[in-house]
Amino acid sequence: MDLAPEELQFLSLPDILRESIAIPRRSPKTFYFITLTLIFPLSFAILAHSLFTHPILAQLEDHPSADPAQTRHQWTLLLIYQFCYLIFLFAFSLLSTAAVVFTVASLYTSKPVSFTSTIAAIPRVFKRLFITFLWVSLLMLVYNAILIILLVIFVIAVDSQNAFLVIFSFVVIMVLFLGVHVYITAWWHLASVVSVLEPIYGFSAMKKSYELLKGRVKMACILVFCYLAICAVINGIFGQVVVHGGEYFGVFQRIVVGGFLVGVLVIVNLVGLLVQIVFYYVCKSYHHQGIDKLALQDHLGGYLGEYVPLKSSIQMENLDV
Repeated sequence: MDLAPEELQFLSLPDILRESIAIPRRSPKTFYFITLTLIFPLSFAILAHSLFTHPILAQLEDHPSADPAQTRHQWTLLLIYQFCYLIFLFAFSLLSTAAVVFTVASLYTSKPVSFTSTIAAIPRVFKRLFITFLWVSLLMLVYNAILIILLVIFVIAVDSQNAFLVIFSFVVIMVLFLGVHVYITAWWHLASVVSVLEPIYGFSAMKKSYELLKGRVKMACILVFCYLAICAVINGIFGQVVVHGGEYFGVFQRIVVGGFLVGVLVIVNLVGLLVQIVFYYVCKSYHHQGIDKLALQDHLGGYLGEYVPLKSSIQMENLDV
């Protein structure tokens, strides 16, 4: 990001993508290790978990056991797999975000960057991201509760053959799923960056990211929708070829396709994390909020246990351009 801060607000979607892809070139070794140790396991788990759960689900659906004890055992095994997967997904998602955001911010402030320093900063960064994630989870619970209520209304409308109620419920559900879900995801991603780069986290980070999104909601939703769509296509192909394609594809073909799709998802996840950070700077520039690089450098040093001045402001609000 060699552009002047006041010029970042004019970046288009292709420009943001181009700037994001160029960032790893400034410290290829660091990003290589981050990708290998954090983003690759995350991407592999996202795709490969269905390889473990699919046989159990197939057994329960197609060949239900007459023995209740065996059925309980299979359900218990499935729940254990799902629980471990969600914990792993949650942990490595936050770890990857912490590592990438810290590294890019260090490059932005010309602070020395290494994989060792990034790993050393992660424990303190992780705590802030975790608290922000809890607030997002609370918001998602409310969203899912509303969605479930609307689904119940939709089912009742179908049973009662009320055409108006069916259409109304369907439209509201689609708006909630496509619009609100995408917006909340964009809100969460931006709040995660705020939690790392600014001296706030949790509800305060959510509030700040909400303000930053104003005027850039459309751009944020397009970025998130494209990311989710690409991930959905990758998951769909993986499921059809690798998980369910045993009758049509050989073992070698499935391994090659699976490996290729994991590699593609690794790239997508890395670029997605980089885009989050560039988009944060775009929003700051759009609202004429400059960033004091020296203060940001001190803030990042605090994650490493370095001395941090008591009075330091990372952001200079309402900077005249």
